[in-house]
Amino acid sequence: MFDVGGQRSERKKWIHCFEGVTAIIFCVAMSAYDLVLAEDEEMNRMHESMKLFDSICNNKWFTETSIILFLNKKDLFEQKITHSPLTICFPEYAGANNYDEAAEYIRTKFEDLNKKKETKEIYPHFTCATDTKNVQFVFDAVTDVIIKNNLKDCGLF
Repeated sequence: MFDVGGQRSERKKWIHCFEGVTAIIFCVAMSAYDLVLAEDEEMNRMHESMKLFDSICNNKWFTETSIILFLNKKDLFEQKITHSPLTICFPEYAGANNYDEAAEYIRTKFEDLNKKKETKEIYPHFTCATDTKNVQFVFDAVTDVIIKNNLKDCGLF
């Protein structure tokens, strides 16, 4: 497992090194929808995450790689969404500023970036890294995805 986060300029240096990986775990801080990048105060953090997700999800090196999408910090997002509207990030958003509707909207925005829906699966999970029961459930689900992909590669699934 590798953490390949980092600044934009570093990404092109590593992306080709992961051709043939079983799965990618992509983490998004849901609570960052109303924040900007430290290195670019014009760029919204959620938009930057979506841009990176798009570039990885649709990259030639990962055409058949499953992506496990962790929509993280759901606890902070649930608190924040009631007083900081999602329209800050998504002006077209017409839903309620409550956790369920706003979280589903964000999930859909990421899933819609997948241009190869027929061959690439996205497995979204709403997570809170400080909730050990939630993390255990999610990691069990991730393990299932990896096992399923390995069985498929061997012709057993």
